[in-house]
Amino acid sequence: MRNKLLYSLLAAGALGIVLLAIGLRPAEQSFTGFKAHRIIAHAMGGIEDMTYTNTLEAFMVNYEKGTRVFEVDLLLSKDDKLIARHEWGEFFTNMLRQQEGLSEDRYGAVWTSEEFKQAKIDGRYEPLFWDDIVELMAEYPDIYIVTDTKQIKPEEIDSIFAKIVESAKRRDPKLLDRIVPQIYNQPMLGQIKRHHPFDSVIYTLYQSQDSDRQVIQFARSSGIAAVTMSEGRVNEKLVKTLKRAGIPTYVHTINDMKLVSNYKKIGVYGFYSDFLAGNDTDAAS
Repeated sequence: MRNKLLYSLLAAGALGIVLLAIGLRPAEQSFTGFKAHRIIAHAMGGIEDMTYTNTLEAFMVNYEKGTRVFEVDLLLSKDDKLIARHEWGEFFTNMLRQQEGLSEDRYGAVWTSEEFKQAKIDGRYEPLFWDDIVELMAEYPDIYIVTDTKQIKPEEIDSIFAKIVESAKRRDPKLLDRIVPQIYNQPMLGQIKRHHPFDSVIYTLYQSQDSDRQVIQFARSSGIAAVTMSEGRVNEKLVKTLKRAGIPTYVHTINDMKLVSNYKKIGVYGFYSDFLAGNDTDAAS
């Protein structure tokens, strides 16, 4: 009888410790703004079998699937207009099946804004100017735009962000609250903030030479909203250290739910994706 009572007391004590530990475990971080969403559509998201299109149709398809945060590639055209395109070059033109309406000698050229608009992607999808994206933001007040500015010389960054800010202010200054710049190095933060004190900025690491320690120190001290990294850069210690500092991490570009599950287990918060959308990550354990 005495042994049975002792066993019961020990079992009850062990259960109490477990329950106490569960109660003390930090709750999952709760975020607002763009960080309320775990999926960011890469280059406006995929459409059919195509990626990197940055098109109106890609936006519409992924918006209908529930996505609300859209990354957009931004370049300057030959005539200095800000356009949504990942890169120049014949390979990329062929990949996007844009040959119709262009002479062959222009496939690998830096296009004018007129050439850009006439070169429909896959012969049917609508390329977007930055001004078009600003109009989408005005029409869809629940979306956020994450910038991926493909030209990163200081003078190019100044030109691009001057256009980003000017266009948004002209349409509605409040739109700037839903523009989330990505920066590629530490000095770029101060540079873009000379154009506008953006509420949220993402530090993306694919061009950064910073060590993990430098990334953590910079993100903590500068008010960075989130850190984005490639699969080659992600590691559990970096992710968890940033998480303890209240800074969520995103990984790019992920289209596989098994990978989502694996990364969530080490603390990754969200994902840039071509084909995952809306609340798809909720299904991953």
